[in-house]
Amino acid sequence: MTETVVLIGGGGREHAIARSLAESEARLYACAGNRNPGIAALADGFETLDTTNPTAVRTYADEVDATLAVVGPEAALEAGVADALDEAGVYTFGPRQDAARIETDKAFQRRFMREHDIPGCPDFETFDDMAAACAYIDDYDGDLAVKPAGLTGGKGVRVIGDQVTAEEAKAHLRSGDYDRVVLEERLVGEEFTVQAFVANGQLRVTPAVQDHKRAYEGDEGPNTGGMGSYSDSGLELPFMSEDDYMEAVDVLRAVVDALDDYKGILYGQFMLTADGIKVVEFNARFGDPEAMNTLPVLNTDFLDVLTAAREDEPLPQLSFAPKATVCKYAVPEGYPTEPKAGAKVKIDEDSVAKATERSSGDEPRDSAGDALLFYASVDERDDGIYTTTSRSFAVVGLAETITEAEEIAEAALDAAGEEGLRMRHDIGKPDLVQQRIDHVNELRGE
Repeated sequence: MTETVVLIGGGGREHAIARSLAESEARLYACAGNRNPGIAALADGFETLDTTNPTAVRTYADEVDATLAVVGPEAALEAGVADALDEAGVYTFGPRQDAARIETDKAFQRRFMREHDIPGCPDFETFDDMAAACAYIDDYDGDLAVKPAGLTGGKGVRVIGDQVTAEEAKAHLRSGDYDRVVLEERLVGEEFTVQAFVANGQLRVTPAVQDHKRAYEGDEGPNTGGMGSYSDSGLELPFMSEDDYMEAVDVLRAVVDALDDYKGILYGQFMLTADGIKVVEFNARFGDPEAMNTLPVLNTDFLDVLTAAREDEPLPQLSFAPKATVCKYAVPEGYPTEPKAGAKVKIDEDSVAKATERSSGDEPRDSAGDALLFYASVDERDDGIYTTTSRSFAVVGLAETITEAEEIAEAALDAAGEEGLRMRHDIGKPDLVQQRIDHVNELRGE
């Protein structure tokens, strides 16, 4: 039987999922609130609709006779889209609304960790009274991370002693109109992500990735949805040991054991501290940009994972190409605080491929490598593709080393130009990676 997969979501993450599924024998359909030209080119059909409307998504899945579904964005999970599709007989690789609370409700997330003795839980308290939260900040001996309990698109956290002062954090709470917040100890170290495919009580893990949330080079500026990320040719990152990686995997396994019937992607964002691995947060879907590091090097057929999950069979062991990856996002000028839309995007897959045949100069490359283009939030018009106010597109370099992958990504960005766009050119560069290594060595007293 030929499977028909409906993909929910229209960002760079979903473009990576679409590319992975397009390499299988499945028929692919997609729906999103925005028309992603990269996904539309790969899919047999594309429908523009509100992906937080379970009825609309279910109706579309019925129209295309979907046999499987993959939910990309967290807002759709929070809205119960997976519940609606499962109930319609369309097996959905994504958690139901209640299980998705591991991401969508940070207060639930921390209480869940405490109740089930999940390793790596920081000191925390939850508040629905902002005056009490402000008093806690005054009384706490140390710095705190201030987190709204609900979804914020990666932009809602304020870290005292790093991004804001205690007074600024309290002002943020008073003016934020939040129902609930989580205040937790500030974690100091190096962040990384491990994503796992989960179904039937099993998990299959992927290489570690380091995202870069800050808007500007040198890790300066406000938080964003993610300006880029990198992974190494193995499972660990250069600043990690195998034991560090396995400690993170043990945390994910403990969550899967405690969270009944979870299915989909479980994303763990971790902090490697002087005291070991701590949990920054969990997400209930692929990361964006981390999916663009992970899926391009996945040798295992993604469709085989989906069908095994549906049939209650053992999930296939995952195989990854021994390639490093560097992902860099191009965003509109002024992003994230005052983004300016309407710049024409002067890049396509052909121009990316041609650019990566050469180095950042004019000489041919000495080593083999590839570059991929992933569209995110763009406006496709009759005369071309234009930026919106969100992240526009990402380029990913793949090579034997992080340094080579970074050079390939930079060459692809050169093809795009920077008119109306902004990028973080430092992601994946040797000096920034070395800073991470030096930081961990310092934390460990080495």
